[in-house]
Amino acid sequence: MRHYEIILMIHPDQSEQVPAMLERYKGMVTAGGGKVHRVEDWGRRQLVYMINKLSKAHYLCVNVEASQAVMADLEHAFKFNDAVLRHLTVLKNKADTDPSSMMKTVEREDARKVQQPEYQA
Repeated sequence: MRHYEIILMIHPDQSEQVPAMLERYKGMVTAGGGKVHRVEDWGRRQLVYMINKLSKAHYLCVNVEASQAVMADLEHAFKFNDAVLRHLTVLKNKADTDPSSMMKTVEREDARKVQQPEYQA
């Protein structure tokens, strides 16, 4: 079993279906004897350049431990899911369970939004 980090960019109109997609992919990993170590939902973020005439995407980060056959099945599922705009799978040396630097940034932004009073005219 190897450790992988998967970054998914999901179509912004499909944000409601992200939890169901995530459960399906996690189920594929666990059914193949793997483990899911970390799941982070980074939310909708602005893209640096447009992809398919879209300027935003919903980002997910998933760290898993799985066999190569399971990863091949996942990659196949990503390719044939129209909601997945882009995906990146990176081989890692060990399981990452701590929050990523991106998740820390998302949490800081959320905390800042809560602290700032909204302007009302």
